[in-house]
Amino acid sequence: MASIDPDLLLRAYSIGVFPMSDSRDAEDVFWVEPRRRAIIPLDGFRLSRSLRKTVRAGAFEVTADRAFEAVIRRCAEREETWINDPIEEGFVALHRLGRAHSIECWQGGALVGGLYGVSLGQAFFGESMFSAATDASKVALAWLVARLKVGGYRLLDCQFMTEHLRSLGAVEISQKDYLSRLSAALSDGGAGVGAAGVAGAAAAGLDGRAGEFSALDRLLAADPARTVSASASGCVIAQLLVQTS
Repeated sequence: MASIDPDLLLRAYSIGVFPMSDSRDAEDVFWVEPRRRAIIPLDGFRLSRSLRKTVRAGAFEVTADRAFEAVIRRCAEREETWINDPIEEGFVALHRLGRAHSIECWQGGALVGGLYGVSLGQAFFGESMFSAATDASKVALAWLVARLKVGGYRLLDCQFMTEHLRSLGAVEISQKDYLSRLSAALSDGGAGVGAAGVAGAAAAGLDGRAGEFSALDRLLAADPARTVSASASGCVIAQLLVQTS
């Protein structure tokens, strides 16, 4: 089974379409365009009192892009999954091009939670998450939202609504509304997916208008204490999200 071409993946996301498969072992990939779309407004993330406490306490060491392949593999190891080998390999290729990213949660050196998705223009397309410890996926999502806010993103796509996402502030919108928001996030964000392909998209992502996934890292690095203290970093994340609680 051949992996999905990275340029094809980016083109699909740029028009509101994403790949799925029937199971881990399935050979076929089909393309999905839901009539109703779940998004999390970046100013509407619901940081509950208990989750805020967990984030501030630094219960997990949270990293970005340290273990992308491990995260997508853990997401695909569920009994029911839509991630087959071509999809996994396609996203790994996107990650190597700097277009797909992961957030990881660690405890005692073990990977216990995380999520991954695609960055294009000022939009981030959340693909999947996993949790092997209480609140690990919620903490990963909280860090993602904070990272997107700092990085100048405008849209966080969650694809399908779940009660878990709804509890964290996700809302469901029509496909027409979604495409309008997507168009704004890509036209303002220099998505650059066109005849130039992935190389052109990568270059366009440097034009200063695209979302900057690494901006949070510079913010945290500005205070050396935050780079060594999970709780200090957690306090910053909670402060960035407090207006959305």
